[in-house]
Amino acid sequence: MLQVQNIEKYYGSRNNVTKALDRVSFDVADGEFMAVMGASGSGKTTLLNCISTIDTVSAGNIFLDGENIAELPAGELARFRRERLGFVFQDFNLLDTLTIEENIGLALSLNYRDADKVQRQGQLGITDILEKFPYQVSGGQKQRAACARALVAGQSLILADEPTGALDSKASKNLLEIMTQMNQELEATIIMVTHDAYSASYASRVLFLKDGRVFNELIKGGRPRPAFYHEILDVLALLGGDISDVI
Repeated sequence: MLQVQNIEKYYGSRNNVTKALDRVSFDVADGEFMAVMGASGSGKTTLLNCISTIDTVSAGNIFLDGENIAELPAGELARFRRERLGFVFQDFNLLDTLTIEENIGLALSLNYRDADKVQRQGQLGITDILEKFPYQVSGGQKQRAACARALVAGQSLILADEPTGALDSKASKNLLEIMTQMNQELEATIIMVTHDAYSASYASRVLFLKDGRVFNELIKGGRPRPAFYHEILDVLALLGGDISDVI
């Protein structure tokens, strides 16, 4: 479904160039849940920005469902993000002047689709808060609403940027279980950038970046999540020697 081929990203001027991504390549299958990890400055957020077309690659190609999004003209980028991508951000990005239902329905309205589909998001456990405003619900409920908004318009790919970063441990666990449900029951394809090994252990695969390059990759397979969590910690220790730098 997603093919990232030898992408590079440079920042700065001729005399002061920073290489944020260095020939990064990987594929994401339809219905996969992948986490991307790495220390600060490893390139994980830049990678997500390039996939989301918020930023452009300096070299290489990114194909989503066979379409090279790295070559989309500027005039089509907004349409592409609106119709093909769903976003879940650390700070929720909900509008306080709209109810939860209206926030979710906004994604449908922008795509000229029936806003009644919001009512179908009962699977995510937000039916009882649809009439409330964001300031009236908890952080975990806001993030569930953000997940529903990302799913409701039927986008091809869900991109999550540190989705548990603003939540306490209980709310984080609940959100990760919701994202697992999105993946397994609603067949959402998810790429999640995270610094947290516990969050990454919910994914089926973890890609590790170091200095803009792919450093390692772990696939959960049939292993239980606690065992996968400890494997992730082992790789993080190799990344920089000091786990506290990256989790």
